Amino acid sequence: MRELTLNTRFKRALKGESIDMVPVCSVTQTGTVELMEMTGAYWPQANYDAAKMAALALGGYEIAGFENVRCPFCTTVLAETLGCTVDEGSVDIQPYVTDFPCKKKKDVKDISVPDSLLESRLTSVVLDAVEILKERVGEDVPVVAGVVGPAGLASMLAGMRNYLMWFVTNPEVVEELMGTVMEACIEYANGLLERGADAVTLIDSEAGPDIIAPQMFETSVFPLYRKFCKEVKGLKILHMCGDATAVLDPLADSGFEGISIEEKVEVSFAKRIVGDRIRLIGNVSPSDTLLMKGTEEVIIEARACLEDGIDILAPGCGLAPHTPLGNIKALLRARDEYCSL
Repeated sequence: MRELTLNTRFKRALKGESIDMVPVCSVTQTGTVELMEMTGAYWPQANYDAAKMAALALGGYEIAGFENVRCPFCTTVLAETLGCTVDEGSVDIQPYVTDFPCKKKKDVKDISVPDSLLESRLTSVVLDAVEILKERVGEDVPVVAGVVGPAGLASMLAGMRNYLMWFVTNPEVVEELMGTVMEACIEYANGLLERGADAVTLIDSEAGPDIIAPQMFETSVFPLYRKFCKEVKGLKILHMCGDATAVLDPLADSGFEGISIEEKVEVSFAKRIVGDRIRLIGNVSPSDTLLMKGTEEVIIEARACLEDGIDILAPGCGLAPHTPLGNIKALLRARDEYCSL
């Protein structure tokens, strides 16, 4: 096969088409302190300035070796836009929610999607960063943009305690909230694709079986995923932290091209569940391995992923800010060594 561009390889891998080798990408956050030092784009500024966000994202490709670029680096973009109070964090702490608008069930009815959703402080920054990135890398390198999903946003807007309690006592309240925020997810995702993203990653760990029962997922969340996949006009990936095994079967029929899984999911077993309905992305441990171990251990774990049939080799979740650069580069080395055998 003629050597493919990184973007062609990435898109073919997501569609289950023939490729020359497994892509090495990150569909989750890629900002690390080392990359900040080497690019001059530091948190928290790189979360609020489009040029700095793009510069740090480019570092993941140009320096660390990922075969894509990915932004943003935080999960609070839509949460702040829809009413949460956010602390901007620091050089090694991502922005985080400090207060939320839905203290009581009746507050859910006050949540709405603003007409200026794509012009908010944070959405506009990410949209501009995506456009800068596409201009910089052109059509040869995939640009991936992250969007927090309906369950994740609901847990931020209502607080995790209310989210979990209402799911049991008043599931219709959580469903109403998720239904509203899903409209924001769809509009924002389409905006990112229009500005140059080649794929969007819907980050929605709060819908996973580590947080809610699989039956709740299938009843309340799965229909929203089908709606998202129907209305978002581009390649779509779902990222779910924790052990997502119990919901892999319905996820494979949701309409996403790929699912990003943590190391808690056994790749070979997951492949037997999903077959050729969806592609698997991951799942080298970002905390136990990429952060804490050496390059040889990274290579061993990455090679196991490849042997088990992973479709896109990637960290199982977002990188910890102090992840060593050498460990990130080891992912590419593992893939190259595996493919040369």
